[in-house]
Amino acid sequence: MMFTIQEIMDFLPHRYPFLLIDRVLEYEPAKHLVAIKNVTMNEPFFQGHFPGYPIMPGVLVIEAMAQAGGIIMMASMPDHNKKLVVFTSIERAKFRRPVTPGDQLRFEVKVLSFRTRAGRIEGKAYVDGKLACEAILTCQVVTREREQRAHGDAAPAAEAATTAVETA
Repeated sequence: MMFTIQEIMDFLPHRYPFLLIDRVLEYEPAKHLVAIKNVTMNEPFFQGHFPGYPIMPGVLVIEAMAQAGGIIMMASMPDHNKKLVVFTSIERAKFRRPVTPGDQLRFEVKVLSFRTRAGRIEGKAYVDGKLACEAILTCQVVTREREQRAHGDAAPAAEAATTAVETA
């Protein structure tokens, strides 16, 4: 099963410039996923990493791998638009070769464990069939509402205060 960019945006809350998956080529629920990212010179991080020698930051390769893993989890949830998948750990990350403009990253993500509230995946990123990066990633599923409160979103408190004033 394939997912277009529009379908990917239905599963992930990320948007430009932080949406790092362009297409899903293969998807088997709770088992594996293959996705691609087309790396272009227009990526904003290339302005400073590094002028004259552009290399995609390794942390963004790992982030893209995590987004691919997030799609596996979110695609299995009927209420995925009310949830977020967040990183909890990165293990055994290895960077084998640089990723540069013009490359196409191919992410192959395999589920190691999968539960309603957490998951663990093994991810590998390839360029031209050669391993560029690999890691084991763990994530947690949280509700978007809880996540907003955790970051100090005052909207619920403001609404409660307004209601209290109106009823007084």
